[in-house]
Amino acid sequence: MKRRAFLTSAIAALASPLAAWARTLKPYEGPEITRVVIYKGRRKLYLIHGQEVVESFKIGLGGNPVGPKRFQGDGKTPEGSYIIDRRNPNSSYHLSLGISYPNAEDVAYAKAHGRKPGGDIFIHGRAGENRGKGKDWTAGCIAVRDRHIERIYTMVANGTQVDIVP
Repeated sequence: MKRRAFLTSAIAALASPLAAWARTLKPYEGPEITRVVIYKGRRKLYLIHGQEVVESFKIGLGGNPVGPKRFQGDGKTPEGSYIIDRRNPNSSYHLSLGISYPNAEDVAYAKAHGRKPGGDIFIHGRAGENRGKGKDWTAGCIAVRDRHIERIYTMVANGTQVDIVP
């Protein structure tokens, strides 16, 4: 009986912070976000419904931000059309939305040069410890403030188009 009480207490202790965190994400009740547009040069991410910008956010990019991502390890953020294809509520970077990089064009380009295109490109938070690293510190992802990824995470559904432009 003591073991069961201990396990129940331990599980409750672990679940409590997670439940509190989950309650802080307010459900989004606005217009459907039909497209995410990222302007690398402007360091801005736009959430769009039809032709209207619903919200915009400042972003950080890969440590080598000029030009499109071509190869694994180049530190660049991709350019092109993708979709949000996965979500990670347990991300090391607070929360994250996966981008479908590499697309067929990216794979073909890398293959033609005898290289791998890389992958695991996300829109994610800073996770505290990455504050102060400068504006372009990721390995190719798009970083926003933690409070902003909470908002983006609730607004953007899987399958949403993402256009990343220079």
